[in-house]
Amino acid sequence: MLVLQSALFALALFIGTLVCLRVGWHIGRERLRDADAGAGLGAVDGAVFGLMGLLLAFTFTGAAARFDHRRDLIVEEVNAIGTAYLRLDLLQPDARDDLRVLMRQYVDARIATYANVTDESAVREALQRTQDAQAALWSRMSAALKAETQLALVASIVPAVNSMFDIAQTRILATRQHPPLAVYLMLGLLVLVSSLLAGFSMAKAASQSRLHVVAFAAILSSSIYLILDLEFPRLGFIRVDRFDQALLDLRTTLD
Repeated sequence: MLVLQSALFALALFIGTLVCLRVGWHIGRERLRDADAGAGLGAVDGAVFGLMGLLLAFTFTGAAARFDHRRDLIVEEVNAIGTAYLRLDLLQPDARDDLRVLMRQYVDARIATYANVTDESAVREALQRTQDAQAALWSRMSAALKAETQLALVASIVPAVNSMFDIAQTRILATRQHPPLAVYLMLGLLVLVSSLLAGFSMAKAASQSRLHVVAFAAILSSSIYLILDLEFPRLGFIRVDRFDQALLDLRTTLD
């Protein structure tokens, strides 16, 4: 649904840009009768275009940074799970074997969480399985560590498991980090206003260059679509799914 909404937003912006360029050109043609019609307008045009470019740049930079951060979180979770699993070797065989079984169930739930993000019911079920696995792991680990007399052992295992749980929650919250809707609405408004002013500036020509008009609209709308694609990297063309393979590879080593 979000992919369709992003595509429709970009398409609407493309059409709106074409319309604004044409309307601005017609307004400019009407104003050509006034010799001073364009006096002092360069500063206004520059300010609007500069503001649009600035907001576009900041929005793109933020989306790219969040995309990279989500990829880094996958790597961090894989490392955290691997470390916690290895630390279980320090426990007694009975407790170690039970916890390893629970750990594998936990990893399976984490894999299922991101296997099909378009299926909300499946995601909710996987998240519930994750919480149940966390509770079971913590309960069994606590019971096993209470029987231990070595504080160094407790200090080694507990932080590793806590880190594994924390990074899972961090990844969930990271998927919800997006700019407010008002930012995208303001960006769209600036694109349309800039198109209107650009069309007005083209009024000295008897006809508009179709190449420049279409290229201007296509570049702006595709840039905004790219930003939206980066914001939702599991739904569009730009994806982080390839990094999930690291978690799948780790799961094969846990058997």
